[in-house]
Amino acid sequence: MNLHLLKCTQSHTIVDDRRKFESVYSNKVRAGKRRTYFFDVRQTRGEDYYLTITESTRRFNSDGYERHKIFLYKEDFNRFLTGMTDTINYVKNELMPDYDYDEYTRRHEEYEARRAAGEFDDPQPQKEFEPANDAPEPPQSVDALIDNIEPEPEIEIEDTGDAVDIDEEDMKW
Repeated sequence: MNLHLLKCTQSHTIVDDRRKFESVYSNKVRAGKRRTYFFDVRQTRGEDYYLTITESTRRFNSDGYERHKIFLYKEDFNRFLTGMTDTINYVKNELMPDYDYDEYTRRHEEYEARRAAGEFDDPQPQKEFEPANDAPEPPQSVDALIDNIEPEPEIEIEDTGDAVDIDEEDMKW
């Protein structure tokens, strides 16, 4: 088995059997700021082909991506395409016939033009943190902190006479 390191999008590195998982054809579809679809044709060891459809979504709270994959084999191409087309047409024609489905295409084209122009490359510098005017001033020294600490109340421990004498030999490990 010949193993190679492949550099994937979004800076993830994976180890693959290059021949088994190499894309013969790839099509990338951006769908907004956080979601991208990848359509990849791959070749099996038996010189056969299949399609992988990957949805990649940027996570809100981290730098990582969440991915979902569908593997579509040649014997299912026609039924899959028919089912998907019928479902999309049902939504467009029966459920939401008045909706402007080209709106997102226009918005996406505008976004891509702005992105290509570098509008999103240099984010605005963030303002430095400014404490609120009514916030108390922090103490100037450790002594000031210590002076403000109230002593703990003393706890009385009752001698019940149950104490056990422990020999120093018993404490050696």
